[in-house]
Amino acid sequence: MRRCLGWLCCLLLWQGMALADRVPLSARYGVGDRYMEVRLIGTVRLDRRDIDGVDLSELSGLAWDADEGLFYAVSDEGGLFHLRPEFEKGRLVGVHAVAGYPLRGHKGRPLRSEKRDAEGLALVKADNGIRGDTELMVSFEVWPRLRRYAPTGQWLGKVKLPRALKGRKHYDSLNHALETVAVHPRYGILTAPERPMKGAPQAQVRVYESTGEGWAFHRAPHPKASMVGMDVLSDGSLLVLERAYSSMLEPLVVYVRRVWLTPECRIAAGGLCHTQLLARFSSGEGWLLDNFEGLTRYGQDAFCMVSDDGRHWFQRTLLSCFRLEVRPTAPPTPADPR
Repeated sequence: MRRCLGWLCCLLLWQGMALADRVPLSARYGVGDRYMEVRLIGTVRLDRRDIDGVDLSELSGLAWDADEGLFYAVSDEGGLFHLRPEFEKGRLVGVHAVAGYPLRGHKGRPLRSEKRDAEGLALVKADNGIRGDTELMVSFEVWPRLRRYAPTGQWLGKVKLPRALKGRKHYDSLNHALETVAVHPRYGILTAPERPMKGAPQAQVRVYESTGEGWAFHRAPHPKASMVGMDVLSDGSLLVLERAYSSMLEPLVVYVRRVWLTPECRIAAGGLCHTQLLARFSSGEGWLLDNFEGLTRYGQDAFCMVSDDGRHWFQRTLLSCFRLEVRPTAPPTPADPR
């Protein structure tokens, strides 16, 4: 009996603390169903709790480490979490909390309150078959910047921003700065503000390279659409997550779109990238949504997104995964702005 208890303790420590319950994402569509161009593969609600002294709430960035079999998530309060998903027959059925860490500054101390608003997350060397060499790329909003981190939250260095992205005065507001970051195999580090910057066309989303050059495409067709997440498909196109929220009296809408990065839609060229709507989720149409803000690729054609509960009792932290039902292809012509 004592030996069995010992094995059980080891198993629980290895897996981490279970903190999720399966929940529906829709009143009409269940796990395994196809909706538009995606297939739902599971949604779980994460309990708000203390993980190694760090409060699991307000998750805004999500990234998958294939070498370690972990999701990393960052929060508005400067928290970094290791989450181990549990899949059965390709469906998400649970999540285990493995560890929690505060993000630290270059002197080793946890980030101060005004500097810890982590929003976007991307990984480097997370799928090279080597364990222990992953680096995290984190974008921050209130004081716009990009920083490199170790998986334990230790500061590794700065990432130089182009002049167009430096300084808070360039942004629509202090809460609409660098919301997303991704690492592209050809173009390197990409980032985007939540809302169009001052002086930029308000109907466009702009994704920037480290040089300050980038691409432009139409915002999702909603006056309050905000760019909140992105990752890279196997063919080099982007999958972007946009959220539209007006008030508690209006539906919350989440768009998942694909964007082709081509020379014709470079900012300097003046064109707009072709986009393809893959899914539109609206709380007014039976979707049981929350404030989804983080997006990551999981495997070849699956993606997961996470919601920010805002530390409100009436909101939830949801981790929801779906599989694309369309294969990467060249953009159709002529280009359709939607």
